[in-house]
Amino acid sequence: MNNLINDGFGLMLLGMGFVFVFLCLLIIATGLMSKLINQYFPEATPVAKKPSVAPTTSNSASATDPKITAAITAAIHQHRNR
Repeated sequence: MNNLINDGFGLMLLGMGFVFVFLCLLIIATGLMSKLINQYFPEATPVAKKPSVAPTTSNSASATDPKITAAITAAIHQHRNR
C-alpha cells in the first residue's frame, strides 16, 4: 500500500513538473515572438489630419435636407392631432 502511494506522488510530481516546464517555455516563447514582431514590424505612427474646412452656406445651422425636415414636422403634427 505504501508503495502505491509513493508511486502516485512520484507520478503527480512528474506531471506537475512537465506542466510547469511547458508553461515556462510558453511564456518565454510568447515574449520572444512579441519582441521579434515589434522589431521587424513596428507600428506605424499616426499621421495628423488637417481639419477640413466645410463650405459655408446660409443654412449651416441646419445640415438636414428640407424634405426631411418637412416630413418630421408633418409626423409630429399628425401625432399631436390624434
